[in-house]
Amino acid sequence: MSIQICGAPCCWGVDDVKNPYLPPWTRVLEEAGKAGYSAMELGPYGFLPIDVAAVSTELEKNGLSIVAGTIFDDLLDEGNYENLLKQTDDICSLITKLPPLKVHDGQHFPTPYMTIMDWGHDERDYAAGHPDRAPRLSPAQWETMMRHIRGVCERANSYGVRPVIHPHAGGYIEFADEIEALVRDIPYELAGLCLDTGHLYYSGMDPVQWLKKYASRLDYVHFKDVDEKVYREVLGEHIRFFEGCGKGSMCPIGTGTLDYPAIKQALEDIGYAGYITIEQERDPRNADTSLRDVKASVDYLKSVGYEI
Repeated sequence: MSIQICGAPCCWGVDDVKNPYLPPWTRVLEEAGKAGYSAMELGPYGFLPIDVAAVSTELEKNGLSIVAGTIFDDLLDEGNYENLLKQTDDICSLITKLPPLKVHDGQHFPTPYMTIMDWGHDERDYAAGHPDRAPRLSPAQWETMMRHIRGVCERANSYGVRPVIHPHAGGYIEFADEIEALVRDIPYELAGLCLDTGHLYYSGMDPVQWLKKYASRLDYVHFKDVDEKVYREVLGEHIRFFEGCGKGSMCPIGTGTLDYPAIKQALEDIGYAGYITIEQERDPRNADTSLRDVKASVDYLKSVGYEI
């Protein structure tokens, strides 16, 4: 199994670039290097500057490359569509000018990827993890979102960047039926999937089963672990997804409820090769413990046979 583990700024609490408590991007890259990573995601649009020289300097200083950029925004609103395309242009113009990562034998598509996630809807945010009560899009609304996703994917593809769609707790692509509809409506020629073990579990799915179910469309993977006690408490509250993360619903890999030996076996069974990114969403005011937790996740995955 040829897999390389990467990191993401959300492990430092970087999810909303407007949050006043975010650590500096240079600190995040410095600590990522100290954790032993060789690659990182850009994080949400606007966290790292769209500046090839500045980003290249910091990456080289810390022994890092970029595995993926991220669209994490409202994919439904027609009024936001041009903004999505601008973000795609800016991100792709940056990541395609940075040193490339190696292509692993058996990897479906080379990096860098563009992870595409829907976000920004209160009615779904408060229903994260609750397929029984989460409001759903009408057929017309769903088709509007699919049209926007196709447009973003086509734009990324025009740069030679492989788009991967990431179901995300609290967005309009979260639950089993929505992932199935996404796969039906977005051809693999246009975009692959990025499945996230933590989000799958959070939203009522078995990560092992779903990694196997969509093996042929799985271009990229995110790893999380879930603190079962906090998760169950959060599901019983009227709370936003990231507020739950701030309470500790996500924890270092190997310390939560997900069965990572079984996940590793599933990846081996399907012949997955390429890149996997660790995520542990948190309140950025707790970023002083990020390096400790990232190291714990890295050390655990290394102990069960993953490469960093």
